[in-house]
Amino acid sequence: MEPIGRWLMILGALLFIIGGLLVVAARWGLPLGRLPGDFVYQHDGMTCVFPLATSLIVSVVLTVLLNLLARRLK
Repeated sequence: MEPIGRWLMILGALLFIIGGLLVVAARWGLPLGRLPGDFVYQHDGMTCVFPLATSLIVSVVLTVLLNLLARRLK
């Protein structure tokens, strides 16, 4: 059970850091969620948001960071 506990603590810390970065990005006025490739559909009081461009950018950044972290831990 100890390895699972460690991984859950690491995952929790990563989620905390990512959440903090998103809060800081919103305060700085970065347009995450409102990029040109993000689609918003509004109809009859219903809104659907598809943040395609934001998802791609976040995915690339996380891939690079996690690859750098994995290489350091080897």
